Amino acid sequence: MKRRDFLGAAAAAAALGGLETTTASGQETKAGADPKVNAAQLYKRHAPNRRQHDRPLPDLSQYSGMQAQKAEGALPSAYHEKEMRRIKELGLEPADSIQDKSDISCFQRGSSPHWSGINTFLKLPYVEDVHKVGEYDVAFVGVPFDVGCTFRTGTRFGPQGMRRISALYQKYSFEHGIDLGETLAMCDVGDIFCPANITKSHDQITKGIAHILSQGTLPMIMGGDHSIGYPIARAVAQCVEGKVGIIHLDRHVDTQEKDMDEIMHTCPWFHATNIPNCPPSNLVQLGIGGWQVPRAGVKVGRDRGTTILTVNDIEQIGIDKTIEIALEVAWKGASAVYLSFDIDSLDAGFVPGTGWPEPGGLLPREALKIINGIAKEGIAAMEVCEVSPPYDISDITSLMGVRLMMDVLGTMAKNGRIGGRLKV
Repeated sequence: MKRRDFLGAAAAAAALGGLETTTASGQETKAGADPKVNAAQLYKRHAPNRRQHDRPLPDLSQYSGMQAQKAEGALPSAYHEKEMRRIKELGLEPADSIQDKSDISCFQRGSSPHWSGINTFLKLPYVEDVHKVGEYDVAFVGVPFDVGCTFRTGTRFGPQGMRRISALYQKYSFEHGIDLGETLAMCDVGDIFCPANITKSHDQITKGIAHILSQGTLPMIMGGDHSIGYPIARAVAQCVEGKVGIIHLDRHVDTQEKDMDEIMHTCPWFHATNIPNCPPSNLVQLGIGGWQVPRAGVKVGRDRGTTILTVNDIEQIGIDKTIEIALEVAWKGASAVYLSFDIDSLDAGFVPGTGWPEPGGLLPREALKIINGIAKEGIAAMEVCEVSPPYDISDITSLMGVRLMMDVLGTMAKNGRIGGRLKV
Protein backbone atom coordinates (compact mmCIF):
# COMPACT_ATOMS: atom_id res chain seq x y z
CA MET A 1 0.00 0.00 0.00
CA LYS A 2 1.31 3.43 -0.91
CA ARG A 3 1.85 6.04 1.78
CA ARG A 4 -0.71 8.29 0.01
CA ASP A 5 -3.35 5.53 0.12
CA PHE A 6 -2.64 4.72 3.76
CA LEU A 7 -2.85 8.30 5.04
CA GLY A 8 -5.42 9.60 2.62
CA ALA A 9 -4.66 12.00 -0.15
CA ALA A 10 -5.03 15.19 1.85
CA ALA A 11 -3.12 13.90 4.87
CA ALA A 12 -0.28 12.58 2.71
CA ALA A 13 0.00 15.92 1.01
CA ALA A 14 0.12 17.64 4.40
CA ALA A 15 2.81 15.29 5.70
CA LEU A 16 4.91 15.79 2.59
CA GLY A 17 4.20 19.50 2.29
CA GLY A 18 3.56 19.14 -1.44
CA LEU A 19 -0.15 20.03 -2.00
CA GLU A 20 -2.76 22.39 -0.66
CA THR A 21 -4.87 20.86 2.10
CA THR A 22 -7.25 21.91 4.80
CA THR A 23 -6.23 22.19 8.46
CA ALA A 24 -8.35 21.31 11.50
CA SER A 25 -9.48 24.97 11.71
CA GLY A 26 -10.64 24.97 8.12
CA GLN A 27 -7.78 27.08 6.80
CA GLU A 28 -6.04 26.07 3.61
CA THR A 29 -2.28 25.61 3.47
CA LYS A 30 -0.30 26.13 0.30
CA ALA A 31 2.08 23.79 -1.45
CA GLY A 32 5.59 24.06 -0.10
CA ALA A 33 4.42 24.75 3.49
CA ASP A 34 6.57 23.46 6.35
CA PRO A 35 6.02 19.66 6.36
CA LYS A 36 6.79 19.47 10.11
CA VAL A 37 3.92 21.83 10.86
CA ASN A 38 1.55 19.90 8.62
CA ALA A 39 2.62 16.59 10.15
CA ALA A 40 2.07 17.98 13.64
CA GLN A 41 -1.44 19.06 12.66
CA LEU A 42 -2.09 15.59 11.25
CA TYR A 43 -1.05 13.86 14.48
CA LYS A 44 -2.91 16.40 16.61
CA ARG A 45 -6.13 15.58 14.76
CA HIS A 46 -5.82 11.80 14.70
CA ALA A 47 -3.70 10.67 17.68
CA PRO A 48 -6.19 11.48 20.49
CA ASN A 49 -8.87 9.36 18.84
CA ARG A 50 -6.53 6.60 17.78
CA ARG A 51 -4.73 6.17 21.13
CA GLN A 52 -7.58 7.27 23.42
CA HIS A 53 -5.44 9.76 25.32
CA ASP A 54 -8.02 10.21 28.05
CA ARG A 55 -7.89 6.50 28.99
CA PRO A 56 -6.27 5.84 32.44
CA LEU A 57 -2.97 3.93 32.43
CA PRO A 58 -2.99 0.38 33.84
CA ASP A 59 -1.31 -0.47 37.15
CA LEU A 60 2.28 -1.37 36.27
CA SER A 61 3.58 -1.80 39.83
CA GLN A 62 3.66 -5.60 39.59
CA TYR A 63 6.35 -5.58 36.92
CA SER A 64 9.93 -6.21 38.01
CA GLY A 65 11.21 -3.09 36.27
CA MET A 66 8.93 -0.84 38.34
CA GLN A 67 9.70 -2.75 41.52
CA ALA A 68 13.46 -2.53 40.93
CA GLN A 69 13.20 1.18 40.26
CA LYS A 70 11.46 1.64 43.60
CA ALA A 71 13.83 -0.68 45.48
CA GLU A 72 16.92 1.32 44.50
CA GLY A 73 15.75 4.13 46.72
CA ALA A 74 16.12 1.94 49.80
CA LEU A 75 19.69 0.84 49.08
CA PRO A 76 22.43 2.26 51.31
CA SER A 77 25.20 4.49 49.96
CA ALA A 78 27.51 4.75 52.98
CA TYR A 79 30.28 2.64 51.44
CA HIS A 80 30.18 4.64 48.21
CA GLU A 81 30.53 7.88 50.15
CA LYS A 82 33.44 6.45 52.13
CA GLU A 83 35.08 5.31 48.89
CA MET A 84 34.73 8.78 47.37
CA ARG A 85 36.54 10.25 50.39
CA ARG A 86 39.29 7.66 50.06
CA ILE A 87 39.74 8.43 46.37
CA LYS A 88 40.28 12.11 47.09
CA GLU A 89 42.72 11.37 49.90
CA LEU A 90 44.85 9.02 47.79
CA GLY A 91 44.52 10.68 44.39
CA LEU A 92 44.45 14.40 45.25
CA GLU A 93 41.63 16.85 44.68
CA PRO A 94 40.88 17.54 41.00
CA ALA A 95 42.06 20.62 39.12
CA ASP A 96 40.30 23.88 39.90
CA SER A 97 38.63 23.91 36.46
CA ILE A 98 36.74 20.69 37.26
CA GLN A 99 33.23 21.76 38.23
CA ASP A 100 31.82 18.44 39.41
CA LYS A 101 34.22 17.50 42.17
CA SER A 102 31.96 14.86 43.75
CA ASP A 103 33.67 11.75 42.33
CA ILE A 104 36.66 13.05 40.35
CA SER A 105 40.20 13.05 41.70
CA CYS A 106 43.42 14.17 40.03
CA PHE A 107 44.92 10.66 39.85
CA GLN A 108 42.39 7.93 39.13
CA ARG A 109 41.85 5.75 42.18
CA GLY A 110 38.29 4.55 41.64
CA SER A 111 36.34 2.65 39.00
CA SER A 112 35.59 5.68 36.87
CA PRO A 113 36.30 6.36 34.05
CA HIS A 114 35.79 2.79 32.91
CA TRP A 115 38.34 2.94 30.08
CA SER A 116 41.36 3.73 32.25
CA GLY A 117 42.98 2.76 35.52
CA ILE A 118 44.58 -0.49 36.66
CA ASN A 119 42.32 -3.45 36.04
CA THR A 120 41.76 -5.60 39.04
CA PHE A 121 38.42 -7.40 38.88
CA LEU A 122 35.78 -4.63 39.07
CA LYS A 123 38.71 -2.39 40.05
CA LEU A 124 38.45 -3.83 43.55
CA PRO A 125 41.25 -3.46 46.09
CA TYR A 126 44.28 -5.57 45.21
CA VAL A 127 45.37 -7.63 48.22
CA GLU A 128 49.05 -8.20 47.73
CA ASP A 129 49.43 -9.84 51.16
CA VAL A 130 47.35 -13.01 50.79
CA HIS A 131 47.54 -13.53 54.56
CA LYS A 132 44.92 -10.76 54.79
CA VAL A 133 42.40 -12.40 52.44
CA GLY A 134 40.35 -13.45 55.47
CA GLU A 135 39.34 -9.82 55.95
CA TYR A 136 37.07 -10.13 52.91
CA ASP A 137 33.84 -11.95 52.10
CA VAL A 138 34.84 -12.60 48.49
CA ALA A 139 38.20 -12.94 46.75
CA PHE A 140 38.51 -12.99 42.97
CA VAL A 141 41.50 -15.05 41.91
CA GLY A 142 42.97 -15.87 38.51
CA VAL A 143 44.26 -19.27 37.42
CA PRO A 144 46.12 -18.53 34.15
CA PHE A 145 46.72 -22.12 33.08
CA ASP A 146 46.20 -23.77 29.69
CA VAL A 147 48.78 -26.55 29.57
CA GLY A 148 45.81 -28.95 29.80
CA CYS A 149 44.29 -27.78 26.50
CA THR A 150 43.88 -30.43 23.80
CA PHE A 151 43.09 -28.13 20.88
CA ARG A 152 43.26 -24.31 21.01
CA THR A 153 45.31 -22.72 23.76
CA GLY A 154 44.84 -19.19 25.06
CA THR A 155 42.86 -19.71 28.25
CA ARG A 156 45.92 -18.67 30.25
CA PHE A 157 44.83 -15.16 29.26
CA GLY A 158 41.30 -15.72 30.57
CA PRO A 159 41.87 -13.91 33.89
CA GLN A 160 43.36 -10.92 32.08
CA GLY A 161 40.43 -10.79 29.66
CA MET A 162 37.81 -10.99 32.40
CA ARG A 163 39.54 -8.40 34.56
CA ARG A 164 39.84 -6.03 31.61
CA ILE A 165 36.18 -6.14 30.58
CA SER A 166 34.97 -6.18 34.20
CA ALA A 167 35.82 -2.46 34.22
CA LEU A 168 32.63 -2.05 32.20
CA TYR A 169 30.54 -3.13 35.18
CA GLN A 170 29.49 -1.41 38.35
CA LYS A 171 28.59 -3.09 41.63
CA TYR A 172 24.88 -2.26 41.48
CA SER A 173 22.43 -4.53 39.68
CA PHE A 174 19.08 -3.08 38.67
CA GLU A 175 17.41 -6.48 38.28
CA HIS A 176 18.81 -7.96 41.50
CA GLY A 177 18.11 -4.76 43.40
CA ILE A 178 21.42 -4.96 45.23
CA ASP A 179 24.64 -2.98 45.44
CA LEU A 180 27.46 -5.42 46.15
CA GLY A 181 29.76 -2.54 47.06
CA GLU A 182 27.39 -1.72 49.94
CA THR A 183 26.88 -5.37 50.88
CA LEU A 184 30.12 -7.36 50.60
CA ALA A 185 33.78 -6.85 51.36
CA MET A 186 35.42 -7.91 48.08
CA CYS A 187 38.99 -7.98 46.79
CA ASP A 188 41.23 -9.28 44.02
CA VAL A 189 44.13 -11.42 45.22
CA GLY A 190 45.75 -11.68 41.80
CA ASP A 191 46.78 -14.91 40.07
CA ILE A 192 48.03 -18.25 41.31
CA PHE A 193 51.52 -18.93 39.93
CA CYS A 194 51.08 -21.75 37.40
CA PRO A 195 54.29 -23.21 35.95
CA ALA A 196 54.28 -25.08 32.65
CA ASN A 197 53.69 -28.42 34.35
CA ILE A 198 50.26 -29.92 34.89
CA THR A 199 50.84 -31.72 38.18
CA LYS A 200 52.81 -28.90 39.79
CA SER A 201 50.31 -26.28 38.67
CA HIS A 202 47.44 -28.37 40.02
CA ASP A 203 49.23 -28.55 43.36
CA GLN A 204 49.67 -24.78 43.33
CA ILE A 205 45.97 -24.30 42.56
CA THR A 206 44.84 -26.61 45.35
CA LYS A 207 47.06 -24.85 47.88
CA GLY A 208 45.93 -21.38 46.79
CA ILE A 209 42.20 -22.07 46.75
CA ALA A 210 42.39 -24.00 50.03
CA HIS A 211 44.15 -21.02 51.62
CA ILE A 212 41.33 -18.66 50.58
CA LEU A 213 38.61 -21.07 51.72
CA SER A 214 40.34 -21.81 55.03
CA GLN A 215 40.16 -18.10 55.85
CA GLY A 216 36.37 -18.18 55.49
CA THR A 217 36.41 -16.29 52.18
CA LEU A 218 34.51 -17.27 49.05
CA PRO A 219 36.88 -17.85 46.09
CA MET A 220 35.58 -16.69 42.70
CA ILE A 221 37.99 -18.26 40.25
CA MET A 222 38.84 -17.15 36.72
CA GLY A 223 40.38 -19.89 34.57
CA GLY A 224 42.22 -21.28 32.85
CA ASP A 225 41.39 -24.52 31.05
CA HIS A 226 39.01 -26.98 32.66
CA SER A 227 41.71 -29.25 34.02
CA ILE A 228 41.73 -26.80 36.95
CA GLY A 229 38.39 -28.24 38.03
CA TYR A 230 40.14 -31.17 39.68
CA PRO A 231 42.56 -29.21 41.91
CA ILE A 232 39.78 -26.77 42.85
CA ALA A 233 37.50 -29.65 43.85
CA ARG A 234 40.40 -31.09 45.83
CA ALA A 235 40.83 -27.78 47.66
CA VAL A 236 37.12 -27.55 48.50
CA ALA A 237 37.11 -31.16 49.71
CA GLN A 238 40.04 -30.44 52.02
CA CYS A 239 38.23 -27.52 53.63
CA VAL A 240 34.77 -29.04 54.02
CA GLU A 241 33.67 -31.51 56.65
CA GLY A 242 31.39 -33.93 54.86
CA LYS A 243 30.60 -34.52 51.21
CA VAL A 244 31.04 -32.00 48.42
CA GLY A 245 28.63 -31.83 45.49
CA ILE A 246 29.62 -30.52 42.07
CA ILE A 247 27.31 -28.74 39.62
CA HIS A 248 29.03 -28.62 36.26
CA LEU A 249 27.76 -26.70 33.21
CA ASP A 250 29.47 -27.73 29.98
CA ARG A 251 29.01 -29.20 26.51
CA HIS A 252 31.57 -31.91 27.33
CA VAL A 253 31.55 -34.54 30.09
CA ASP A 254 35.25 -34.13 31.04
CA THR A 255 35.28 -37.51 32.82
CA GLN A 256 38.11 -39.30 31.03
CA GLU A 257 40.89 -40.75 33.15
CA LYS A 258 43.64 -39.47 30.84
CA ASP A 259 43.98 -37.68 27.55
CA MET A 260 47.31 -37.96 25.77
CA ASP A 261 48.66 -39.60 28.94
CA GLU A 262 47.96 -36.57 31.13
CA ILE A 263 45.20 -35.06 33.28
CA MET A 264 44.00 -32.66 30.61
CA HIS A 265 40.95 -30.41 30.46
CA THR A 266 38.93 -33.45 29.41
CA CYS A 267 39.65 -35.22 32.69
CA PRO A 268 38.84 -33.16 35.83
CA TRP A 269 35.78 -35.04 37.05
CA PHE A 270 37.29 -38.51 36.78
CA HIS A 271 39.92 -37.47 39.32
CA ALA A 272 37.65 -35.20 41.37
CA THR A 273 35.18 -38.02 41.96
CA ASN A 274 38.03 -40.24 43.20
CA ILE A 275 38.31 -37.92 46.21
CA PRO A 276 36.65 -39.77 49.13
CA ASN A 277 34.29 -36.95 50.12
CA CYS A 278 33.55 -35.88 46.55
CA PRO A 279 31.55 -38.85 45.23
CA PRO A 280 30.29 -39.23 41.64
CA SER A 281 26.72 -39.57 42.89
CA ASN A 282 26.87 -35.85 43.78
CA LEU A 283 28.13 -34.76 40.35
CA VAL A 284 25.44 -33.28 38.08
CA GLN A 285 26.33 -32.07 34.59
CA LEU A 286 24.10 -29.68 32.63
CA GLY A 287 24.16 -28.89 28.91
CA ILE A 288 26.18 -31.88 27.70
CA GLY A 289 25.85 -32.72 24.00
CA GLY A 290 27.05 -32.28 20.46
CA TRP A 291 29.84 -34.03 18.58
CA GLN A 292 32.69 -33.48 21.02
CA VAL A 293 31.82 -35.89 23.84
CA PRO A 294 34.37 -38.74 23.98
CA ARG A 295 32.95 -42.21 24.54
CA ALA A 296 35.64 -42.96 27.13
CA GLY A 297 34.26 -40.20 29.33
CA VAL A 298 30.66 -41.32 28.79
CA LYS A 299 31.58 -44.81 29.96
CA VAL A 300 33.09 -43.46 33.17
CA GLY A 301 29.95 -41.49 33.94
CA ARG A 302 27.75 -44.49 33.26
CA ASP A 303 29.88 -46.79 35.44
CA ARG A 304 30.05 -44.29 38.30
CA GLY A 305 26.42 -43.19 38.22
CA THR A 306 26.80 -39.48 37.51
CA THR A 307 23.82 -37.35 36.44
CA ILE A 308 23.65 -35.70 33.01
CA LEU A 309 21.04 -33.37 31.51
CA THR A 310 21.41 -32.33 27.88
CA VAL A 311 20.31 -29.01 26.41
CA ASN A 312 17.31 -30.87 24.96
CA ASP A 313 16.44 -32.16 28.44
CA ILE A 314 16.63 -28.63 29.82
CA GLU A 315 14.47 -27.30 27.02
CA GLN A 316 11.90 -30.04 27.56
CA ILE A 317 11.60 -29.94 31.36
CA GLY A 318 12.20 -26.22 31.79
CA ILE A 319 14.65 -24.13 33.79
CA ASP A 320 12.91 -24.50 37.16
CA LYS A 321 12.89 -28.31 36.99
CA THR A 322 16.52 -28.29 35.83
CA ILE A 323 17.52 -26.25 38.88
CA GLU A 324 15.54 -28.54 41.16
CA ILE A 325 17.26 -31.65 39.81
CA ALA A 326 20.72 -30.05 39.99
CA LEU A 327 20.23 -29.02 43.61
CA GLU A 328 18.72 -32.34 44.65
CA VAL A 329 21.59 -34.36 43.18
CA ALA A 330 24.47 -32.10 44.22
CA TRP A 331 23.22 -31.42 47.76
CA LYS A 332 22.10 -34.97 48.62
CA GLY A 333 23.95 -35.68 51.88
CA ALA A 334 26.48 -32.96 51.06
CA SER A 335 27.85 -30.16 53.21
CA ALA A 336 28.81 -27.85 50.34
CA VAL A 337 28.50 -27.47 46.58
CA TYR A 338 31.12 -26.28 44.11
CA LEU A 339 29.89 -24.61 40.91
CA SER A 340 32.00 -25.14 37.78
CA PHE A 341 30.98 -23.20 34.67
CA ASP A 342 32.67 -23.98 31.38
CA ILE A 343 31.93 -21.05 29.09
CA ASP A 344 31.50 -23.40 26.12
CA SER A 345 28.26 -24.65 27.69
CA LEU A 346 26.78 -21.66 25.87
CA ASP A 347 26.03 -21.82 22.17
CA ALA A 348 29.20 -21.09 20.19
CA GLY A 349 27.58 -18.08 18.55
CA PHE A 350 27.58 -16.27 21.90
CA VAL A 351 31.05 -17.30 23.10
CA PRO A 352 33.53 -17.45 20.23
CA GLY A 353 36.45 -16.97 22.61
CA THR A 354 36.84 -20.54 23.80
CA GLY A 355 38.98 -23.54 22.97
CA TRP A 356 36.29 -26.07 22.07
CA PRO A 357 33.27 -24.14 20.70
CA GLU A 358 30.17 -26.26 20.07
CA PRO A 359 26.88 -25.12 18.49
CA GLY A 360 23.57 -25.93 20.12
CA GLY A 361 24.44 -24.96 23.67
CA LEU A 362 22.53 -22.90 26.20
CA LEU A 363 21.35 -19.37 25.53
CA PRO A 364 22.82 -16.72 27.84
CA ARG A 365 19.43 -16.03 29.47
CA GLU A 366 19.00 -19.74 30.18
CA ALA A 367 22.44 -20.03 31.71
CA LEU A 368 21.91 -16.99 33.91
CA LYS A 369 18.58 -18.31 35.17
CA ILE A 370 20.14 -21.67 35.98
CA ILE A 371 23.10 -20.30 37.92
CA ASN A 372 20.88 -17.85 39.79
CA GLY A 373 18.67 -20.75 40.87
CA ILE A 374 21.70 -22.72 42.00
CA ALA A 375 23.19 -19.76 43.87
CA LYS A 376 20.07 -19.33 46.01
CA GLU A 377 21.21 -22.35 48.01
CA GLY A 378 24.79 -21.07 48.27
CA ILE A 379 28.08 -22.40 46.94
CA ALA A 380 31.52 -22.94 48.48
CA ALA A 381 33.45 -21.86 45.37
CA MET A 382 32.79 -20.91 41.76
CA GLU A 383 35.03 -21.21 38.75
CA VAL A 384 34.48 -19.88 35.22
CA CYS A 385 36.86 -21.54 32.81
CA GLU A 386 37.78 -21.96 29.13
CA VAL A 387 37.60 -18.23 28.32
CA SER A 388 40.20 -17.74 25.59
CA PRO A 389 40.64 -14.03 24.72
CA PRO A 390 42.83 -14.66 21.63
CA TYR A 391 39.75 -16.14 19.92
CA ASP A 392 37.25 -13.67 21.36
CA ILE A 393 35.33 -10.96 19.50
CA SER A 394 34.85 -7.59 21.21
CA ASP A 395 35.41 -9.28 24.61
CA ILE A 396 31.92 -10.81 24.55
CA THR A 397 33.08 -14.16 25.94
CA SER A 398 35.03 -12.53 28.75
CA LEU A 399 32.05 -10.30 29.49
CA MET A 400 29.80 -13.34 29.83
CA GLY A 401 32.21 -14.87 32.30
CA VAL A 402 32.14 -11.71 34.39
CA ARG A 403 28.35 -11.54 34.27
CA LEU A 404 28.02 -15.12 35.51
CA MET A 405 30.15 -14.43 38.58
CA MET A 406 28.37 -11.17 39.32
CA ASP A 407 24.94 -12.81 39.17
CA VAL A 408 26.01 -15.61 41.49
CA LEU A 409 27.28 -13.10 44.05
CA GLY A 410 24.16 -10.96 43.76
CA THR A 411 21.86 -13.94 44.28
CA MET A 412 23.86 -15.29 47.22
CA ALA A 413 23.97 -11.90 48.92
CA LYS A 414 20.22 -11.39 48.46
CA ASN A 415 19.46 -14.79 49.95
CA GLY A 416 21.76 -14.45 52.94
CA ARG A 417 24.26 -17.07 51.75
CA ILE A 418 27.31 -14.86 52.04
CA GLY A 419 28.58 -11.71 53.70
CA GLY A 420 29.34 -10.24 57.08
CA ARG A 421 32.75 -8.56 56.91
CA LEU A 422 31.84 -5.22 55.32
CA LYS A 423 32.65 -2.37 57.70
CA VAL A 424 31.79 1.19 56.70
